[in-house]
Amino acid sequence: MQQPIPSTMHAVLLTGHGGLDKLEYRTDVATPAPKDGEVLIRVLAAAVNNTDVNTRIGWYSKSVTQDTAASANGDFTRDAEDASWSGTPLKFPLIQGADCCGIIVNVGEGVDPARIGERVIVRNMLRGPVNGAPFACWTYGSECNGAFAQYTVAPSVDTWPVRSDWSDIELASIPCSYSTSELLMQRAQVTGKDIVLITGASGGVGSGAVQLAKCRGAKVIAITSEDKKQDVLGLGADEVVIRGSDLVRTLGKESVTVVIDLVGGSDWSQLLDVLVKGGRYAVSGAIGGPLVQLDLRTVYLKDLTLVGCTWQDDAVFQSLINYVESGKIKPLVSKVYPLSEIATAQETFLSKKYAGKIVLTPPK
Repeated sequence: MQQPIPSTMHAVLLTGHGGLDKLEYRTDVATPAPKDGEVLIRVLAAAVNNTDVNTRIGWYSKSVTQDTAASANGDFTRDAEDASWSGTPLKFPLIQGADCCGIIVNVGEGVDPARIGERVIVRNMLRGPVNGAPFACWTYGSECNGAFAQYTVAPSVDTWPVRSDWSDIELASIPCSYSTSELLMQRAQVTGKDIVLITGASGGVGSGAVQLAKCRGAKVIAITSEDKKQDVLGLGADEVVIRGSDLVRTLGKESVTVVIDLVGGSDWSQLLDVLVKGGRYAVSGAIGGPLVQLDLRTVYLKDLTLVGCTWQDDAVFQSLINYVESGKIKPLVSKVYPLSEIATAQETFLSKKYAGKIVLTPPK
């Protein structure tokens, strides 16, 4: 029997750009109602991502030059006019949460009522609000409310049923990180002939990238810390390079065909040095710092292809669902917190002491 839908719910409101004090846990937030083409989801689990922290601290603003961790401990005196995925000011209060696993409990006009009862995950790069326009960013939990709540609404077209024996917590670890990983694989055209170097390999996107590169038959060299080496090898990496190592000395010049980068930072130029002539570099993050030193001669003399990866077409999420349902990938969840402890969860996330994902669960 379906539970009655309450008029109010527990949720975390982001009240502005800033520190953890901007996360306000409330028990009296109005439960949203689905509009035309939308579904109402009872959230079962929601994972923490870099984008949640980056959005909170305003890291996407071009005025920010530090890495995520340093910026999170800053004074937050920055230009918020471009501090979002879309480059436009955010509207507060905002319910964040780019990852959602839940049950559809109601539908809006134009949505088949038979969808009620489906266990679903939400595509974080929403297509519905932008009518499927290419390279238009409308991000779940950024440009609209997300999953850090007991209930959330999402476009039906962006809400995908998943037939899997994974737990709700495991499924919640997938949408944002692993869809980004799959996007990187597709944009970099990774195949079984490639030797792929992955930075930040113990994080959510990195751990997904290791698995998805192996699904394609590629050889994977992963960069991570010594304490997470066994975790990454357990995901299928063929070789691990300890973060901070001299890549040219360790791997040799022109030793990899693809670089998947999530870090950026001061050692970035080494990534191009180890790429073969005609190699491909794909990036979707810069937690180690957004500003890098690039010698354009390296790019054109080696005929390198550099690809930025954010927007996703339908093929990305469909492929991801197929990998989950066929059991070809596995989640990596390290810690679970109740939604009310979101500040602690984000502090743990920023400490980078754990491999894989941190997941929040709202009250039932």
